[in-house]
Amino acid sequence: MSDRRVRDAIIPRELRAWRAWGVARRMERGVRDPRFRELVQRIDGGPLHLCPSVTLLPDGEEAFARMRDAIESAREEVLLETYILRDDQLGESVRQALIAAAGRGLRVCVLADAVGSMSTADGFWRSLEQGGAQVRLFHRVWLHPLEALRRDHRKLLVVDRRLGFTGGMNIGEEYGSSVVRRRHVDREGWRDAWRDTFIALRGTVVRELAAVFAEGWDRAGGPDLPGLEYVSWADGVVQPPRGWRGTMTPRAWQSRWQLQRGHHRDRVRGRRVRRDAPPVTADAPAVIVMDPRPGRGQREMLTVLSALTGAARQRLWITTPYFAPPTRALELLGAAARRGVDVRLLLPGVRTDVPLVRHAAHGAYHKLLSTGVRIFEYDRAMLHAKTLVVDSHVGLVGSSNLDFRSFWLNAECNVLIFDDTFARELDASFLDDLEGSTEITPELWRRRTLTHRLLDRIARGLRWAL
Repeated sequence: MSDRRVRDAIIPRELRAWRAWGVARRMERGVRDPRFRELVQRIDGGPLHLCPSVTLLPDGEEAFARMRDAIESAREEVLLETYILRDDQLGESVRQALIAAAGRGLRVCVLADAVGSMSTADGFWRSLEQGGAQVRLFHRVWLHPLEALRRDHRKLLVVDRRLGFTGGMNIGEEYGSSVVRRRHVDREGWRDAWRDTFIALRGTVVRELAAVFAEGWDRAGGPDLPGLEYVSWADGVVQPPRGWRGTMTPRAWQSRWQLQRGHHRDRVRGRRVRRDAPPVTADAPAVIVMDPRPGRGQREMLTVLSALTGAARQRLWITTPYFAPPTRALELLGAAARRGVDVRLLLPGVRTDVPLVRHAAHGAYHKLLSTGVRIFEYDRAMLHAKTLVVDSHVGLVGSSNLDFRSFWLNAECNVLIFDDTFARELDASFLDDLEGSTEITPELWRRRTLTHRLLDRIARGLRWAL
């Protein structure tokens, strides 16, 4: 079967990105329509979880204080996954908390990306292992030379499979800085601060976040985590047995389990298979996990984003540090603005760690502004948050950027939350960020220099390689 026919079999024609946009566009109540939840579930293939409480953590200092407290109060297990784990002052405080947890007899697993954390000294990892933690680095280049561009960009902390944290924050002093506190001082005080967003979740969704961790852990060669059904990077659905002590090899046991459970077709197609969650009523707060990685979930993620754009009725507010989407995405945003939706983009200002990606975003400004999309550039600090909020009802928080790398090369983790209370908190956070931003108007944009225009055009043309 051709690759295209396999793709069509995975995502029905009406649920591909542009068709999902059309389906959502025709829903009278948009994201508040019960059918929209059903549409998202059909696209993603995963369950909706009841969402008892979500805590928004837009300040790095508070976020890491809560994460350390969670590690210190853990009783059974700590799972930590991050793209960057630095050996600076913040990283050292996390290391000490992890070693203390391991010293209490807990299972402590640490997974960091080998490229993202390449500046971290080898002694940092050795000290974690000597302290009782299990450590794996994802896709060491010399072990996976053909996979060097495929990185683990997820940020997860799961404690006892009851409390989970996720979002855009890596572990380093710049991410743990307090923009909330520093914005009350002069601009020199913001120079070393990064603006990012994390969330804390409870409920059945946390167990699924643990399964997301297990997928990357498996790829990095970590030992089986008991009691978790997850998707092996290479071998499909895996459910390590509890307390297994048989003579059959893990690989043979895994193949037998797949055949018995009828997941062989899912394995071939690379679909995400998850444990069922208790049913959620149409009006109850709910959350769904979207965790794309190379070979699985990428088209589903793009399709859900398209459906959200089509379902927006009043407002669509997006925050992202790296904005280099395909032209089709610009057209969908423009179409929403033309039909009266308040579409706003919050993007980095002059404080950016990748100037070329900022120029790639600039290459799309004219097209967006001409359709009525409002664009703001953040001035307070380096912007690194990745959030989206629609009609004060649906919020998306995670690690995915709106660029080629996140869409096709990285393993990511995002949560889509249906909850008015949480969405209003995201609204308020977005509006607070706008107070520290500059709006890019068409008049202002026409005054940029010829050199700036040339760099924008070149970077936009190179967006697939950034």
